[in-house]
Amino acid sequence: MLDRPSRNQRAQRGLMRDLAALDQALYEAVTITRTPTLDSALRRLSAAADHSKISFVAAGLLALRPGRPRRAAVLGVAAVGVASTTANLLGKRLVRRPRPHRAEDSPFPGRHVPMPASASFPSGHTASAVAFAAAVGPAFPVATVPLGLLACAVGYSRIHTGVHYPGDVVAGAVLGTGAAAAVLAAAHWDG
Repeated sequence: MLDRPSRNQRAQRGLMRDLAALDQALYEAVTITRTPTLDSALRRLSAAADHSKISFVAAGLLALRPGRPRRAAVLGVAAVGVASTTANLLGKRLVRRPRPHRAEDSPFPGRHVPMPASASFPSGHTASAVAFAAAVGPAFPVATVPLGLLACAVGYSRIHTGVHYPGDVVAGAVLGTGAAAAVLAAAHWDG
């Protein structure tokens, strides 16, 4: 006898289809919106965030000052390590979501960055940028807003440049927040 999906299972599948459709529609809205002033800046930002370079530079600058800034730098780098490892070694390998399709006749090819070979979900760039900001902020509050805005810009740049869906970025932000929380909890527990 074949088991029929329960009403709850059908509702869950319907919700997932709706979320995927919304994710695709948001991605497409970004891809067709003409923003020549932003294109170059967001392409450069996205590339600068490769391998968490921005976060490591910020950590290096913070580490030059003793006390709270140096502690914030250590916490931020640790959070990047947790977020990056979780996103790239776990998330991308488990979910294996394909990257967005970029048409050959894209209306704005100048905004694109090279398409990564890894899976799309979650956004590792976003996870790492958010993890850094969320770990540094409590230890060095004056950096909270600038680093938070930078993390948001990095996340959006990944959609704008055509390498992630919005849902990938949201998942990366959630993962980054969790990584920072884990590092902060471990640091509080240790000392």
